[in-house]
Amino acid sequence: MAVVEGSEILWAAHAERYSKIKNDHYLNWDIVNEAKMYGPWDKVVYYEKPLLKKTRQAYAGQWDEVFSRTNIPQNYLNAFGIKIDEYVSHHESHAAAGFFTSPFYDAMVLTVDAIGEWDTTSIWQGKGKQLDLCYKIKYPHSLGVLYSAFTQRVGLKPAEEEYILMGMAAYGEPRHVAEIYRDLVDKDGDFTLKKNLHQGLGNWLPEADPMDLAASIQQVTEQELEKLWRKTRQYIPAGQIGVSKYSNKRNLVYGGGVALNCVANSKLANLGLFDNIWIMPNPGDAGSSIGCIAAAERKHINWRHAFLGHNIEGEYPVDHLIKELETNRMVGVANGRAEFGPRALGNRSLLADPRGPDIKDLVNRIKQRQEFRPFAPAILEEDLHEYFEVPKCVLNTPYMQFIGICKHGKDFPAIIHHDGTSRVQTVNKTDNPGFYQLLKTWKQKTGCPMLLNTSLNIKGEPIVNDRLDAKRFETKYNVRVL
Repeated sequence: MAVVEGSEILWAAHAERYSKIKNDHYLNWDIVNEAKMYGPWDKVVYYEKPLLKKTRQAYAGQWDEVFSRTNIPQNYLNAFGIKIDEYVSHHESHAAAGFFTSPFYDAMVLTVDAIGEWDTTSIWQGKGKQLDLCYKIKYPHSLGVLYSAFTQRVGLKPAEEEYILMGMAAYGEPRHVAEIYRDLVDKDGDFTLKKNLHQGLGNWLPEADPMDLAASIQQVTEQELEKLWRKTRQYIPAGQIGVSKYSNKRNLVYGGGVALNCVANSKLANLGLFDNIWIMPNPGDAGSSIGCIAAAERKHINWRHAFLGHNIEGEYPVDHLIKELETNRMVGVANGRAEFGPRALGNRSLLADPRGPDIKDLVNRIKQRQEFRPFAPAILEEDLHEYFEVPKCVLNTPYMQFIGICKHGKDFPAIIHHDGTSRVQTVNKTDNPGFYQLLKTWKQKTGCPMLLNTSLNIKGEPIVNDRLDAKRFETKYNVRVL
């Protein structure tokens, strides 16, 4: 849910942070009441077209969904006194969320997700206030559904734990790529599935090692995405170096849930197909709350930073955090406005000293996470290239959208994944002055240029939102939260 005035985002947040139900798709009174603090609203826009979506559900035989009244958003929004004024299609909302928050006047736009109403992939050309559709792939042919089917196949929750599957891939070998193309995906031409995978894979290749399945689907995903990136580039008008006559740069805006795959993002960025890449920091469905507004109004939105949610007032407690890190090597922080997006970026974070060989195990034990899941380093933006090798076109990575190779990995074992990579977060003074000062002071005091940064959340729950959530985390795990 988001509130926009003119070109400024006043507030944006996730329903789950208020209901405490992870991946909650329905509004609740707490989030609605907070949104109303930034109102009253002149216009309400919804991010997809529910009746068109029902035609696809009927085609797929999902009759419970077709006849469900709760799947008509206006029905349940009536309880909150909210009337929808305009509907924007799912993929146009994704495309607009990316393009109209980007720093570009013109760009090619690629959106890839599981499914919207019917579309699963779309390519657009953006220029000024225009956003024109060039190409699309329709259900049941979906790269996002394929990846989710493998998420379920290895025992994880589809449409929720794809990021764990991505982390598992580093521990396996891509031994089953040939079988994926043999049984599931047409290797030639546009992306096409050989069977509808909306209900999952079942027990496909029952003897296969889950880590090898993860590595295999990750490789296939990267190969298919490369085709899509190359196709997107082909839509740059003939005879022009850049996207339009106004630019000599090849700009790409990339969105949809699949754009959260930071491993694929880095490999694709390294291809050099585009000079500049913008991934909206919340590229999945939640970010479309901003996108549908931008699409309806055909206007650029001033994206300043991701700190748009619930505010916990108070000065960022730099000195207390440093003291806690020096004493206990780990501390939680819940301060300022919550992050809008799936990543904790310093305002709702569990922070730790990345130098100790046992730190990763300690944090995993507290968060009750699988040992194969990686942790992210947060580093001052100006120190990025001294400590990490990242794709050439990546000048900074404030939203953990790309991975890098740490040049001094042995010194910081807690933030190095099994394949030697790290999902890096860069921090600058403008976006988050408090977290920036913490990292700067930490470096001055210890010589360590980074901190391990992971989300502050109780297992099975969303990221901490308010003071009460922070206190619950502190009590449950006996970790100080400031």
